[in-house]
Amino acid sequence: MSFTFDTPRARRRPSLTPMVDVVFLLLVFFMLASRFGQEAEITLSPPSGSAGSTTWDGPPRLIEIGPDTLRLNGSTTALTDLADGISALVSGPEDPIVLMPVEGSDLQRLLDVAAALRAAGFESLILVDAP
Repeated sequence: MSFTFDTPRARRRPSLTPMVDVVFLLLVFFMLASRFGQEAEITLSPPSGSAGSTTWDGPPRLIEIGPDTLRLNGSTTALTDLADGISALVSGPEDPIVLMPVEGSDLQRLLDVAAALRAAGFESLILVDAP
């Protein structure tokens, strides 16, 4: 018994919908699983002793961090000159330095100032909130 077809069958075009679905799922997976940018770590240590037991020796070392300005004890300074200005006020790298971001300043600006001070060898940075 043999079958013969009088009319040729039309070829079915393969559907691209499943392939497009898989490509979009892979795209979403890699976008969610990827890491964009670098992560930084800030080491924070809790204060030692009670609040009233810390004594302050030497001149004030307050750095006000604004969005466009940087003030050391009320005097405007550049980020590149900050380490030299602080060096004249401390007796060693373990002396505390107070960082106070003012309104409008962002976190990246604070991180840049802290990184510059740590690169200059200053270890004890205290972060306070503006009044």
